[in-house]
Amino acid sequence: MIMNDARDYQILFLSMFLGLGIVTRDWSWRTDLMLVLIVGCLFSQAVLSLIVHNRLSHSWRSALITSLGLCLLLRGDDYRTMAIAACAAIASKFLFRVDNKHFFNPANFGIIAALTVTNDAWVSPGQWGSDWWYLALFLGAGGLILQKVGRWDTSVAFLLSYTFITAIYNVWLGWGWDVIGHQLMSGSLLIFALFMITDPRSIPNSVYSRLIWAVCLALVSFGFKEFLFINNAMFWALFLLSPLTVFLDRVWLAPRFSWDSMGVGGAKAQLRTYFKVLIVVLVSVGWGVQPAWAFCGFYVAKADSSLYNQASQVVIARDGDRTILTMSNDYQGDVEDFALVVPVPVILDEDQVNIGNSTIVDRLDAFSAPRLVEYHDSDPCQRYTQDLLMAPLSGAELSSGSGGTGRRRNLGVTVESSFSVAEYDILILSATESDGLETWLNQNGYKIPKGAREVLGAYIRQNMKFFVAKVNLDEFDKTGYQKLRPLMMAYESSRFMLPIRLGMVNAKGEQDLLVYLLSPRGQMEVTNYRTVKVPSVVDVPEFVEQEFTDFYKDMFTTAYQRENKEVAFLEYSWNMANCDPCSAPILNPEELRQAGVFWLDDYGNRNVFITRIHVRYTQDKFPEDLRFQNTGNQQEFQGRYIINHPFRGEVSCDAGEEYKQEVRQRQEKEAQTLANLTGWDINDIRAKVDFVEAKPLPWWRRVW
Repeated sequence: MIMNDARDYQILFLSMFLGLGIVTRDWSWRTDLMLVLIVGCLFSQAVLSLIVHNRLSHSWRSALITSLGLCLLLRGDDYRTMAIAACAAIASKFLFRVDNKHFFNPANFGIIAALTVTNDAWVSPGQWGSDWWYLALFLGAGGLILQKVGRWDTSVAFLLSYTFITAIYNVWLGWGWDVIGHQLMSGSLLIFALFMITDPRSIPNSVYSRLIWAVCLALVSFGFKEFLFINNAMFWALFLLSPLTVFLDRVWLAPRFSWDSMGVGGAKAQLRTYFKVLIVVLVSVGWGVQPAWAFCGFYVAKADSSLYNQASQVVIARDGDRTILTMSNDYQGDVEDFALVVPVPVILDEDQVNIGNSTIVDRLDAFSAPRLVEYHDSDPCQRYTQDLLMAPLSGAELSSGSGGTGRRRNLGVTVESSFSVAEYDILILSATESDGLETWLNQNGYKIPKGAREVLGAYIRQNMKFFVAKVNLDEFDKTGYQKLRPLMMAYESSRFMLPIRLGMVNAKGEQDLLVYLLSPRGQMEVTNYRTVKVPSVVDVPEFVEQEFTDFYKDMFTTAYQRENKEVAFLEYSWNMANCDPCSAPILNPEELRQAGVFWLDDYGNRNVFITRIHVRYTQDKFPEDLRFQNTGNQQEFQGRYIINHPFRGEVSCDAGEEYKQEVRQRQEKEAQTLANLTGWDINDIRAKVDFVEAKPLPWWRRVW
């Protein structure tokens, strides 16, 4: 009988999701680590079954489902991390049992074990994004399985409760339905709701118990996420509430679930539905996987922030809850008109604010910028290896009154702190209502754009404070600088986010934001939007060297549009102890300290990992502020584009003519690649390519 067990469907669908994510969602997921998870779960199941039951278990399906769930959700860069997760997941079924029933979801237990025991594991909440097509796929696949196991009530209760709480909270904050929709249209949320919390062997038996349990899970998940700022809130909530299953099973008695076989007719009917879903998925997987090349070559040019007319730059150095944030704005105009209002999570004192060095921001920009490298082909008649085609080489005025803490009557605004740092006069404000804050700012010389009131109100309800800065013209003249210097602030908060909503109120079109994230642990990523790598490691025609600025701008715009303008792009991630090829010198320890790196010691420890995130955003595509998380991901990546210069000297061997034919084909492929990346006209590209003259090979050479 074909697929007579509902777990067969789970295995097929989870395998399908895994393949879909690897191919279409730009996951940097290593096959060897997935193999460790799968083998680890199956092996642990077999060994523990022999130890506990003196026989091999028939639950290999459940073990395989657990391993696939871990492959979908858990990330790491070490075999030991994956082994710990696999063993802990399966062991939880044998160790934590009451009345012969385990109450921890195995995959969830494995994730929590890896997050707790190791410093290498992480979960990427934004990995699936919020595309409607994926959501429909998850709902369809999950519905088939829930129909069989009869646990749809759990998913529905959780999703409805979570949706209701999220909607009420966001309406109270003052956010619109765009924010609510973005938070709820999450593929990770649906995978959790449809596949993890519906495990019939670890959730309550009774319908009433499951409804209560699902509502509690939604409440705790929401609280962890919005008030404790835990990125993996759902997994921690499930872990903490799992023991509640034991209590609920005692209160409401109901038959325990068993994996009954499906009838032939039912199996065939659902199998036909499965194949329909599979066909859609296979058709959708039309995007290729980029090839991997070795890093190195001659550095030629870089795509730094100078490419853009307006690009704000932010440096965030973070370890644990400690953060030093550097803001280098792209303000253009008279400094007397400069005004800055930034929501911050805590009240800042004078010694927590400092003046940054714009040169350091430029150094980080140059060090991490996407780069163009070149190779030169050698004489084909002097090659020792026939297939060696490249020779890689390493390579407005504000009055603060008396200057002290005070309250304007009836406005609800409190000046928590007032001080000056170099050319900036700074206030730290708190407020109780947006109308009062708006009035206070207008009364003190700020021209608040239309629509700011609603955004300010949302930050006030989140208990955010407001960092307010104006330029002291006398002090600015003393500095001798022509441009405003960056502002730095140091604080401790579990809230790891970057507010962008306020800046979009008076924005003129799309805005570019470059964020340089520094960490002692590994790569950082955005958690509430997909983080996608820019197209990289591609061969482009030689003339791109003279047009690299136009090339990168158009290539980025094309990638931005293809991703529906709603992703954050990863342009660089690397350990700052080295670079290959280097587009700028490595920053020395003193420069790193000026960049905000506070964990350097006196013994030369410079474990600093840089992540460069490029976000081009508008209010309709980025309804939420950016949320980040630190990960243990040590994989190195750079936006890198390759020029291969053909050998153009005289050739005096038969292999020379074959080489010219190969180069001619390579140049045509480079032209087509450039057209695909940038949207440039292929005929215009061909007209600029200096094609190698190649004689047609004799017809018989195609035979021997």
